[in-house]
Order: sequence, then structure tokens, then C-alpha cells
Amino acid sequence: MMKSILCGSEQHQPQPELVAQISERTYRSDVMVDIVVNLSLVNLEGRNDFAQVFLALLKREAKGRLPTIEYLITTENIIVSLVEGYESPDIALFCGKLLRECIQYEPLANIIFEDNQFFKFFEYVEMSNSEIASDAFATFKDLLTRHRTVCSEFLSDNFDRVFQAYNRLLESENCLLRCQSLKLLAELFGQQAYITVMMSYVGKPENLQLIMNNLRAENLSLQFEAFNVFKFFVGNPNKTKPVLDIFLKNQENLVDFLSTFQNDRSDDEQFHYEKIFLIEQIKELSG
Repeated sequence: MMKSILCGSEQHQPQPELVAQISERTYRSDVMVDIVVNLSLVNLEGRNDFAQVFLALLKREAKGRLPTIEYLITTENIIVSLVEGYESPDIALFCGKLLRECIQYEPLANIIFEDNQFFKFFEYVEMSNSEIASDAFATFKDLLTRHRTVCSEFLSDNFDRVFQAYNRLLESENCLLRCQSLKLLAELFGQQAYITVMMSYVGKPENLQLIMNNLRAENLSLQFEAFNVFKFFVGNPNKTKPVLDIFLKNQENLVDFLSTFQNDRSDDEQFHYEKIFLIEQIKELSG
């Protein structure tokens, strides 16, 4: 009944006044909290019905407001419960789907940052269940890229803790996860909103050493994604002394290495010109 009122049907469109009444009752009763907290007890059909109702409520507008967003902000345990749903294999993918819909809205994404729920994703993306881990990485990526201002501030304020955890992903035995993590890092660093974060990262010698290790990996895809992060270290005009010292110590070896690096990628002109540029930049370095 509730689903048909909020979502409508082939025969009937939702009636705004009735939708408003049902929505307000839903908020006051906290039934959404009860369902989300107990999702593992709900059967598949019930979950699918709840998802339709939840998404209809999420997108509901009333006089320029988003009432459900306002409700979820004041009822943070719904977002927290969806995040923690990744810890229950039977509902993990369902929670991930709803969570990605929620974090399209900046205030809801901000709950995950402010409540320190974000750090749980470093564990979720390494779960042994590859399907759940992949889904968690999709949510992790959305969190890092969708709301740039909020995210860049969070990364700057929590830089050491975030990148200590992030660097562990770049050392993972899971080659696919390492590739995904390097690619995401390069994507972030290539955006103006993250320039402060990027400059902090490329200023640390241990980060350069980690990326150089990935450059030498056996897997070609891993090498390529590492290259796309490495170029930010080389291109930084204000290298810290410890980083510059590493470049100078390895200057000749780096030039020789890059000269033959993935030469069979002949159809990628951008890569070709970037590699030439990096080689010239490294040659010109001096103490």
C-alpha cells in the first residue's frame, strides 16, 4: 500500500497531498530506522519494496526542500547502518546500492566523513568476498570524487591517517585493488580541488618510494597506473629536499628505466609525450 502511494502504479500517479501525509508519518514513526537496522531479517521481496519506497522518499521535494534529506541528517544512524551493512554478506550489496544513492547528496556524504565512517572502507575494499569488495570500492570512489570541496577538506584535515591507510592499499597483494587505488589517486591529483592534498602527498619521500616500487611491478597495468601518479612527483616545481635527494640519487637509473618503459604502448601518443617530458625533467634536476 505504502509503495503504491509513494511510487504510483501504471494506472495511478502519486497524489502529492497523500504522499506528503505518508512521508511525514514515516519520519515521525522512525520506521525507516527500524527497517534499516534490521535489514538482515527482511526477505528479498521486502528489501526490494523498501528500496523503492526509500528512493522515492529520498528524491521527494516539497516547496524547494528535500524533507527526507533533512530527516536523514537528524537521524544519522540510518547512514551509519547502511555503511556497516558491508559487514553482513547477505545485505552488503543492497546497502551499497542505497548508500550510493544517499551520498549523491552532500550533507549525507558529510555524515560519513564527520562520523569517521569513511575509514571503514579501507577494510571493506579488502574483503575476501570480491563482489562485496568491488561494490565497496565503488562507494569509496564516489565518496572521494563526488563532492570535491567537502572531500578535499576532509583529506587535508586527516591527511596522515587517510594516506597511511591509503598507502596500504598500494601495497596490497590484490593486484586489481592496487591498480584501482593508483588510478583513483591519479584522478584525484589531476583535479584542482585536490591540489593541496596532492602537494602534501608528493612532498613525502616514502610516498615517492612506494610509487617507484609500483612502477617496477611485473604487471603492466599496475606499472601504467603507477606512472600516472609518479608524474605528479616529477612535475612538482617545489620538491622537498628529501624527495629531490631520491631523484638525484636515482637520476641516471630513472632516465634509463623510463627510456624503455612500456615502449610497446606505441598507439598512446599522450603517454609517449608525457614520458619524454618526464625524462627531460629528471635530466635537468640538480641539487
